[in-house]
Amino acid sequence: MAPDPDTAEPRPAWFVGAAFGGGTIDQTNRFIEEGVWEHDFPDRWIEEVKVHSCGRSHRHQVHIHQEVRPALRQSRSDSLGNGHKGRRGRDRQPGRIDVLRTERRSLLRQGRVACSFEELTTDTPRNRLVKAALNKLRGIVSEESLVRRCRSLDAALDRAGVGDETSAGIRSRSIRDAVAADRANAEDRQMLAAAELALRLSLPTEDPGRARLPAPDRDEVWARELFEKAMGGFYSTVLGPRGWSVNPGKRIHWPIEERTKTSRMDEIMPGMQTDIVLESPPTGEHRRRHRMVIDTKFTSILKPGYRRSLTLDRGYIFQMYAYLRSQESDSDTRSLDSSGLLLHPSVGEDVDESAVIQGHRIRFATVDLAADSTAIRARLIALADEAAASRPS
Repeated sequence: MAPDPDTAEPRPAWFVGAAFGGGTIDQTNRFIEEGVWEHDFPDRWIEEVKVHSCGRSHRHQVHIHQEVRPALRQSRSDSLGNGHKGRRGRDRQPGRIDVLRTERRSLLRQGRVACSFEELTTDTPRNRLVKAALNKLRGIVSEESLVRRCRSLDAALDRAGVGDETSAGIRSRSIRDAVAADRANAEDRQMLAAAELALRLSLPTEDPGRARLPAPDRDEVWARELFEKAMGGFYSTVLGPRGWSVNPGKRIHWPIEERTKTSRMDEIMPGMQTDIVLESPPTGEHRRRHRMVIDTKFTSILKPGYRRSLTLDRGYIFQMYAYLRSQESDSDTRSLDSSGLLLHPSVGEDVDESAVIQGHRIRFATVDLAADSTAIRARLIALADEAAASRPS
């Protein structure tokens, strides 16, 4: 990055061409072949040349007779470009001065500097891994639209110059290490995780299978957090495109009157954080959205009671009651009839009960994690859709 002389903000800058002799002698090809850049004054501005990396041109700071030409580069959202180290190449990223080579060849005496730079290429381990995953999925998925999508993406990568990876290369640790070491953005990390899953197609279970995997962690806290994140991820992925608002892990605050607080109240008052908050798309004549607070619990929904055989956990009920009632506000109409869902995995039996408590419907439901994925998906979607369609009476 180079500072913009007008705003002082950092901006990308590339030295992509130069012409000497009043613009008549083009030096671009020689610069590319020799991996250097220079000006045409051997006795002036030597120090300014030494402090700037190859590939960078600082306007109003380094006086170089040059003719900068427009250059194209791939945007980050393409998820294709990646740097490979080298000394030659037509397209490059900003590099750095090769001091040893510069001194060994006495280039500074000639007003020249040797540089190491990076070439932009799409044929990277990361992209080859994604292409291999698309090829594998194309042969095993049954839905025709997904097959066409995989084929289209594979063809796009092929046209961009991404090569094919051998089966041995996919299995090798080297390519996986190269992908893991790549500084990918958040969108690319999700894509790479999906590619890895597609290539392995194996999940840890306790049923007999074809591959041996490490035993899953049975830590209770880890399992609870995994269940919470799985539910949040599911609703974000499935309901988000349908117009729902999905907010996992939302912090909410007690409606405390500031003038009534004592000195240590902020210090000792516990905070509140919901697991998931859903808001449905606008419906009805008034285009209202319904809000549902979901609290996930990775325990049995029923427990032995003091005077009855099985009962709901009173602590969980009080918690959901506080989430709903504490947020009521006349200025937020959705808060006045918001609903709550205490969601547990099935343990021995399925439970689905609800009641309206002071204007808020609270539902106690389970999802059978041992069912097939289609049934789990349908169950979770139904819980959200039914909450949006119902109103406390």
